[in-house]
Amino acid sequence: MSDKALGERVRELRGWLFTQRQLAERAGVSVDLVRKLEQGTRNSASVASLHRLARALDVSLAELVGPGSLPEQGSGEGVTALRFAVSGIDDLLDPSEIEPVEPREVERTLTYLWGVYWAGRYDQLVSLIPSALASLRAETGNPAAVAHGYWVAGCVLTQLRQPDAAFIAIRHAVDAADQSGDPLLAATLRGSLSWQLMVAGRFVESEALAVRAAEVIEPRGEVSPPGLSVYGSLVLTAATAAARARKNGRARNLLAESSQVAHRIGEDRQDYQTAFGPSQVAMQSVDVGVQTEEFGDALTAARVMPNAGAALPLASRARHLTDRALAHARLGQHDKAANLVLAAEQMAPDWAKHQTLVKSVTRDLLGTRESRTPRLRSMAGRIGVR
Repeated sequence: MSDKALGERVRELRGWLFTQRQLAERAGVSVDLVRKLEQGTRNSASVASLHRLARALDVSLAELVGPGSLPEQGSGEGVTALRFAVSGIDDLLDPSEIEPVEPREVERTLTYLWGVYWAGRYDQLVSLIPSALASLRAETGNPAAVAHGYWVAGCVLTQLRQPDAAFIAIRHAVDAADQSGDPLLAATLRGSLSWQLMVAGRFVESEALAVRAAEVIEPRGEVSPPGLSVYGSLVLTAATAAARARKNGRARNLLAESSQVAHRIGEDRQDYQTAFGPSQVAMQSVDVGVQTEEFGDALTAARVMPNAGAALPLASRARHLTDRALAHARLGQHDKAANLVLAAEQMAPDWAKHQTLVKSVTRDLLGTRESRTPRLRSMAGRIGVR
């Protein structure tokens, strides 16, 4: 049933249990929405409405919406729909076709989307974001919510290797954040744009943008923990960009500055959908060591990770394991590398199948006799490595 349209799944799940009106009443949505979905005149609904329909039909949201179609080259219609969503013109068309998000549902919708993102389940987000973004855009009085909608869309598109659409999404997010009146949100979105530039290989611009955004909100005197967290995260992003530009000394200096900020905060925090604290500094220290090809230093930095990275989001923990795997592989410690990359894939399977680094490390390990085990070959098949 996963390859069928949303309306077909609703109709089949409803079956003989409910009439369209009964399902609508049970779910707390309009009967017009149920009717249009089943007739195929509408192919989406808000995340909140989808949640209600799933509960009413006693299935998970993933079962209701079905997986997104995400081939390697990104030619699936799910990705195409997401690309169209970030450059949509629904505000210029008939607004009556857009299901608005009720104010009390906005935070719940965004919390859910970000939770799915940090769990690395990008396939599911491809199905959910287009309708959610259209609904959030209809809420013209809440630019912060619109910024978050574009932001999560841009982050997903980056993970799916759609850099042009991702850049459009994040630029929209920056513009909306600037209208929100929240300087920390505006700074954070510039940090995300810096990340986009880094992914595109524009390392010098990436570092410059992160540093400039950090300077605007540089903490002076008494500063709130969120303010310190956003500032520290921007400095850490600049360090990562500098490392990729092979500016090793600059990267180390920025890492040291971010470490001081993390020490000042004294804990791992999650502000503006961005993790920062001792764990994030440790994770990026490993990344910097890998990028500058100082693999021994990278593994030394990994030893100071608090609580095995338990405070990091799931996708970040999996990335940290993969960075460590790469360091071990480059030092000829192939068994340790294989164990770590297997652990990363087991921890976040949906995330792993979209990660170039995971595939690269796995491909290298398959070329070594001591690490070419049945488990590794099986994993390679799952993530599309031949």
